[in-house]
Amino acid sequence: MRRGPTGRFEITTVAGEAVKAFVPHPLPPKPPLDMTAKRQQLLERATLALGRLDSVSLLLPEPDLFLYSYVRREAVLSSQIEGTQSSLAQLLLFEIDEAPGVPIDDVVEVSNYVAALQHGLQRLQEGFPLSNRLIREMHGILLSLGRGSDKSPGEFRRSQNWIGGTRPGNAHFVPPPPDQVEDCMAALERFLHNENNPYPVLVKAALAHVQFETIHPFLDGNGRIGRLLIAFVLHHDRVLSQPLLYLSLYFKQHRAEYYRLLNLVRAEGDWEAWLDFFLEGVESTATGAVESVLRLLALFRQDEQKIQRACRRASTALQVFRVLCQRPLVTVNEVCRRAGLSFPAAAKAIATLQRLGIVQEITGRRRNRAFAYQDYLKILSEGTEAP
Repeated sequence: MRRGPTGRFEITTVAGEAVKAFVPHPLPPKPPLDMTAKRQQLLERATLALGRLDSVSLLLPEPDLFLYSYVRREAVLSSQIEGTQSSLAQLLLFEIDEAPGVPIDDVVEVSNYVAALQHGLQRLQEGFPLSNRLIREMHGILLSLGRGSDKSPGEFRRSQNWIGGTRPGNAHFVPPPPDQVEDCMAALERFLHNENNPYPVLVKAALAHVQFETIHPFLDGNGRIGRLLIAFVLHHDRVLSQPLLYLSLYFKQHRAEYYRLLNLVRAEGDWEAWLDFFLEGVESTATGAVESVLRLLALFRQDEQKIQRACRRASTALQVFRVLCQRPLVTVNEVCRRAGLSFPAAAKAIATLQRLGIVQEITGRRRNRAFAYQDYLKILSEGTEAP
């Protein structure tokens, strides 16, 4: 439905130049969304896919096992959209302080993303509401170190930003003036907590993401926080018991269409075209995550059987293997800590897993070596190859 512009333009002056900044109308859209039979089917399919993802994640040996690695996969993907070159393996190496040759600015940026996401999850689990305060807290962590640390971490912007172009005057899009940001974000917060909202949670998440990206309330990091907002809305409103739906890969694969549809909402009010795209992405992403979980479960069973067949006394090797199912990239010292083994026992078990082709040493060094459960990393890394 073409409603016309979903906001108003306000003339503001930046560096002596008159600029048309876009101030979005509060949600929900007016007139209401046209939920045709076809669109309802898209919504039902996406909801069913989310239900399957929520159910299958419970099959994993430990509830947080997949979440640990999947969150890091999302951190890599979401940061790649912003131009970083870090890989999943580099991030995992960095987290165990063994990162030779890693592009340190890039990997710090991705590590910050993991920390921001984990902080948000912990706050929600403690009963803290999904709110502007929480969004600012996460942003403060996201930009705490490395690139962007000089861009007012944790604070809504007090100066004009823009998207595309070299200055606001020739920008592709200019978000609201800084004096409008607080009001726009307050309206978005009210929408997130409006008990009379006529739309299901998935639709609410779709609308909130566009609104956040349109407000662009920070000087840097808006894209990453805006993508996280989707997962947090679904988790906060109990559509997902674990925040396992991340659309960064889908947005990365369809980047041009993603930006086209955001602009179509702003310029012509076509929320429905965006919603169709979003729901298709949810179904595709949730289905892909379910397939990844099932492939991991099959891999774990296969390799556990391989260890049991090859080793008369498989208990120590299995202890180490189960550490690798939790952390697919480890050092011997970390295995000792997690499995409660002596260094010689852990090293011997890792050597056994190397001989069986389950793990591979990846640093090429003689000391402080790191070992990767490569088949696990391969499944998890699909789509995260640096551009």
